[in-house]
Amino acid sequence: MPNQIKTVEERRAVLEERARYLKSRLSRIDAELDSHEAKDWEEMATEREGDEVLEDLGQNAKTELRMIEAALKRMDEGEYGYCVTCGDRISEERLDLIPATPFCHKCAL
Repeated sequence: MPNQIKTVEERRAVLEERARYLKSRLSRIDAELDSHEAKDWEEMATEREGDEVLEDLGQNAKTELRMIEAALKRMDEGEYGYCVTCGDRISEERLDLIPATPFCHKCAL
């Protein structure tokens, strides 16, 4: 069966679900970062290493969330699926892989 082209509303649902997941993930990361009560230097060092990983994960989630919010705005404005650099149509295959992408394959390089 060939791939069916997704509608903008189907893509919106995917992006909104991903945004909900990322917000939940950020909440869990914040809670974990706030929960540490290390008692000695060794525990504090171990927790700090873990905190750095959590902070990186949080930054990545925030970046992806901003991309999703921008994609949803482009949907609202009727500009979703068009490259913000050159204005060409973004391929369906690319949107399937990266639904929040603002760039066609050529401009993403």
